[in-house]
Amino acid sequence: MLVLIGIGLAAGFVTAISPCVLPVLPIVLAGGATRRPYAIVAGLIATFTVSVLVAAWLLSLLGLPEDLLRNISIAFLFVLAATLVFPRAGQLLERPFHFLTRRRSRELGGGFLLGASLGFVFVPCAGPVLGVVSSQAAMHDIGWKLVVLTVAYAIGAAVPLLAIALGARRTVGSSSFLRTHAVSVRRVLGIAMAATAVAIVFNVPQHLQTALGDYTNLIQRHTEDTAFAQRYLKQVRPQRHRSVQLLDYGTPSDFAGVTKWLNTPGGRPLTMSALRGKVVLVDFWTYSCINCLRTLPYLEAWDARYRKDGLVIVGVHSPEFAFEHVVGNVESAVRRLHVKYPVAIDNRFDTWDAFGNQYWPEEYLIDRRGHLREVHAGEGDYATTEQSIRSLLAEKGLPRATGLADHTPTELQTPETYLGIARLERYVGSPLRQGRWARYSFARVVPRDDVSYAGRWKLGDQRIVAGAGARIRLHFHARHVYIVLSGKGNVTVAVDGVVQRPITVDGPRLYTVFNAAKTTDALLELGFTPGLDAYSFTFG
Repeated sequence: MLVLIGIGLAAGFVTAISPCVLPVLPIVLAGGATRRPYAIVAGLIATFTVSVLVAAWLLSLLGLPEDLLRNISIAFLFVLAATLVFPRAGQLLERPFHFLTRRRSRELGGGFLLGASLGFVFVPCAGPVLGVVSSQAAMHDIGWKLVVLTVAYAIGAAVPLLAIALGARRTVGSSSFLRTHAVSVRRVLGIAMAATAVAIVFNVPQHLQTALGDYTNLIQRHTEDTAFAQRYLKQVRPQRHRSVQLLDYGTPSDFAGVTKWLNTPGGRPLTMSALRGKVVLVDFWTYSCINCLRTLPYLEAWDARYRKDGLVIVGVHSPEFAFEHVVGNVESAVRRLHVKYPVAIDNRFDTWDAFGNQYWPEEYLIDRRGHLREVHAGEGDYATTEQSIRSLLAEKGLPRATGLADHTPTELQTPETYLGIARLERYVGSPLRQGRWARYSFARVVPRDDVSYAGRWKLGDQRIVAGAGARIRLHFHARHVYIVLSGKGNVTVAVDGVVQRPITVDGPRLYTVFNAAKTTDALLELGFTPGLDAYSFTFG
């Protein structure tokens, strides 16, 4: 319990000092100088927690747009800014409530409402906690641990913001000049608050984050790794064995909540107890993830080479996109990709959660006694993993190592680019409209790693649906470009204006857009048949 709280607090604190929070700082400063800082933070914690856990579900249940609360919050920021710039407006707004409250409690209420607005606006910053919460909150499986983690994260993020708000209040209170010119100061703060709200409307925060870079990435990753370590080491002290120089993390969790097994005799389920005596490699993957697909050749080679010597590879398919929940789609992908080892359908993320998994792909290596001995997140380092497999098999006369070359990209390239509005980060162009058809126009200039839309699109959380004249521009820096699509139709492709071979879309999966012998920096433009769904770009 204490470890869970510590993880949430630490991850929240890191987020509050990251570039993501910079756009709301003017509002925190203005609010701290004119409202009660503690009330602001209380409001932020309350609405952030509600928004992360249940707001999306409630809005969906009522048939309301998923960005309704965010839009209401932005509108309130404009109203509050107006009360600071025009004191008379503030008096008129407060007049109906004079009989309910005294001045100090009105300040408290205003502070709470301001914090509540920030809570809804601040949600997109919550990368680490959303990665843990999404697999359960989306299925309305909200237990006390999830609530504790979310609240701890919100408090951790609120502490630096509270310090800023308190500093603003003390500065105003201790300066005779600021006290003398209180009306002018309030107006300046109101203008700053309104300008920030305008910036949020036009997605300026996304461009600011892109320009600054993620200077807290290393700290954040360390926090996540610490969370992972605590999941396995809270009661077991790692120890080395003489025969195998690998850590011993004790007994891992069993496969949980698997709805179907592929590539097992009769579709029968596997269990950790039944696999004792075998060396087991559990691989978490999803079939449209390019990182997972680049790992598959190594897994398939190890399965072919070491299966007879006692290696069992188990692929746990935990879906990222909605179409990956369809078992038939996974079965088709398994056949198309020539996956011969067992695959567990983990649509509810039960096994993902039981292992405390965080990444696609991530591998867990288990010895013959059923003890977890090694964990590897992401691509690469295949020779080391193969050597660990050979060490745990500990058999004489093993075949020679596969010697496969490691083709994991190492050069700087465009990061994974999601197209649905929930995870869209580097967008330029017309204002975004969620959940309804709208016409978009390309930005005049598309900076490197940014994406822009044109034509008619309908933007959902995970995907965007093409309408008439739907096009996408992406300024990429990579050797290979891939896109996740679904539906049936065609996609035209042009790179720096040069027409390429079109893409024929015949179902939900990853499609290759562009291949080059060396890293290329270019402007990609795609044109879509109406009705096609686009999910994300990945690169290699």
